[in-house]
Amino acid sequence: MARAIVFDLFGVIASTQTPEDVRAIERTAGVEPEPFWEAYWALRKPYDAGQPAAEYWAAVADRIGVRFTDATVRALVEADMKSWTNVDAVMVDLVSELAAQGRTLGLLSNIVADLVPIFEARHGDWLRHFTTLAYSCDIGVAKPDRRAYEIVAERLGVAPRECLFIDDNETNVLAARELGMRAEVFRAPDQVRTLVAA
Repeated sequence: MARAIVFDLFGVIASTQTPEDVRAIERTAGVEPEPFWEAYWALRKPYDAGQPAAEYWAAVADRIGVRFTDATVRALVEADMKSWTNVDAVMVDLVSELAAQGRTLGLLSNIVADLVPIFEARHGDWLRHFTTLAYSCDIGVAKPDRRAYEIVAERLGVAPRECLFIDDNETNVLAARELGMRAEVFRAPDQVRTLVAA
């Protein structure tokens, strides 16, 4: 049995962007969706690792050959942050259940600095169950960087091989396995229960 269970946030406990969220961001940007989203994701890692929002959105605009006004950038930040604040209630209940069992829980999330206070204000009631919250914007590295996994294990006071890591991204899971973590791609809450019990 793993000494610590480390969860990814988005796509596991928190929901990914809904179609409505995506459309709201596209309306705010006012540009062609395909090149916009290519730039949005291609340039996201530095933003996750602490890059200021203004620099990130300037880089997105430059990549697609446009300029966003200051007002547009503020609106994009607001729409973007809003799109990442919903959670899966079943997974939240599972986190609370594991905490009640005395399990040591860690969170390792690629998350931008602007979102952290918003997310914590909305979801602090269950985030308190985690021994450590390892946010990429705070630790300066984003998954699948090896150092991100080392940091969360160090903060939990366990060796990587003593961690069960759950993430919805196969690349992140493979990186965790390379470090020695037992890691699996998230499918469903019942899958997590089975993994935790093994």
